Amino acid sequence: MRVRPIRPATISISTPLPGCRPSFSRRNGPSSASPAPTRRQALEKLCRAYWYPIYAFIRRNGRAPHDAQDLTQDFFLRLLETNSIGRADPGRGKFRTFLLGALKHFLTDTYRKATAAKRGGRLQVVSLDEMQAEERYQFEAVEARTPEQLFERAWPMALLENAMARLRQEFSEAGKARQFQVLKVFLSEEGSDTAYERAGAQLNANGRTVAVAVHRIRRRFKHVVRSAIADTVSTPDEIDEEFQRLFA
Repeated sequence: MRVRPIRPATISISTPLPGCRPSFSRRNGPSSASPAPTRRQALEKLCRAYWYPIYAFIRRNGRAPHDAQDLTQDFFLRLLETNSIGRADPGRGKFRTFLLGALKHFLTDTYRKATAAKRGGRLQVVSLDEMQAEERYQFEAVEARTPEQLFERAWPMALLENAMARLRQEFSEAGKARQFQVLKVFLSEEGSDTAYERAGAQLNANGRTVAVAVHRIRRRFKHVVRSAIADTVSTPDEIDEEFQRLFA
């Protein structure tokens, strides 16, 4: 039995991201009506899930790695302190669009003020591994891309990583961490009877059982991806649009 693989852009699962359920949408977004601790936690989770597109945009704007890390932290800190997301109009659409506009405004404002804050005195909103962030940036394609184009390219990757982390957490909480570790490769690679038999040998199952499990994990992954998308857009139509963009 063969199951067609899911073929989004290459999925990186090396960076652990939280399996969170904050939302920017009308249904349960971090609005001003939410209790302050809950709202802040939701925003912090969104920041942790989508920090890399912000970092990549700032780096492509010509900032040095250290400066890009500081500015990334400062940007998210401003969002949290001013509750910019909570005051945003959900009817204006995608969280991605809001975030990019807010980032451009932040960078313009930062440049105008020309603040000279010393490194080491900032509060950290997201944990940025200095080497990992810059190594990841260096792997970006070398052809000329504007900061906006790089941001748009990095965003779906961050979304898929977020969805993968949620799925990993689900399996772990169900006591199936080993199953996830073995089957995750089939989310992006072609499955074959031989591959299923090899996986079955690691899970004490036959190939047909593995094929069924692969079908289920792919179906569940798509559901989790849609859920992650729903956290960053405002309407069902936008969910469908983003989903088709990922799996076209």
